[in-house]
Amino acid sequence: MILLEAHNVIIQNTLSEKLAKPGSLDVAFVDYDGVRFRLSTPEKKTQLLLSMSIRCWDELVRYGALEVLGREYGALLQPQAEPEYNVSLLIDLEQAPVDPEARDAFVTSISLFKRHALAAPFELGFKTQKELEAAGGQGELMQIHYRDEEAIYVQAAPDRVTVIFSTIFQEETDRIFGKVFLQVSGHVYVLGMFAQRGYRYQEFVDARRQPSIQNAPQVLYSNREPPLEIRDVPGLRSSEDVGYVTFVLFPRHFANPNVAAATISHIQLFRDYLHYHIKCSKAYMHSRMRHRVTEFQKVLNRAKTEVATGERKTVSGRTMQSR
Repeated sequence: MILLEAHNVIIQNTLSEKLAKPGSLDVAFVDYDGVRFRLSTPEKKTQLLLSMSIRCWDELVRYGALEVLGREYGALLQPQAEPEYNVSLLIDLEQAPVDPEARDAFVTSISLFKRHALAAPFELGFKTQKELEAAGGQGELMQIHYRDEEAIYVQAAPDRVTVIFSTIFQEETDRIFGKVFLQVSGHVYVLGMFAQRGYRYQEFVDARRQPSIQNAPQVLYSNREPPLEIRDVPGLRSSEDVGYVTFVLFPRHFANPNVAAATISHIQLFRDYLHYHIKCSKAYMHSRMRHRVTEFQKVLNRAKTEVATGERKTVSGRTMQSR
């Protein structure tokens, strides 16, 4: 099973190779969220230009994406993005850290380009929650339309931050599997943790009782009907192929900076992990069904009776076979 990571592996591997041996480069690629990237050397071999195009960029900028990227990348962030892209980083390979550990941290940071951009609304939600603890009221409902017909909604309250995913199930079987995962397992937030720890799908319910995940956030699932927090948002679909997943994050999930960073990384991957596990489950069931059919065929073949055949000769010497 492939374990999904918050960083982009292509960026990580390519940057590591070019740090070891600079050379001309021009490669474009797309990740599983439909986000487009381009890595190129427009001027010289020791300077890499990394550009990203993400469909919800305008919304992310409204919620502070440029500030987050400026904090993470400083002078690497370009004031003007490459044409047809939303944001660009200019990486001077000659200025990269020499120490191996520092260099690995530098490469990992660059490969988290998309993660840091998408972290802006979550960080704003956590900050707003702190302010509302004393002032009261409700924070702005932030909408991030990061996929076709799917969105993430983030809203802060005095005691929590609510994160809602809308997701589309393209097939009937996907909707059934998704409903089972989301309603039976409950703490879907830790799907990635389950995968890393080697849990199987049927162990979700038992895994919830593990002390290590007792502090996982509450997860609510509704099919077709949007949650109350977003029911007034115009344009929401209410068909059978739409599901809404609500995470209720309390201060313990983001009060500590390290915990907050891990929460953001895990929750960003939720939608991809959910559909990935659905596909894996379907593939596993198909393989088991094929195995059972093969076993049944062996049983049927063993049940066939063997008919004895013999040869007889007539008086004239002709041979006759009986069955």
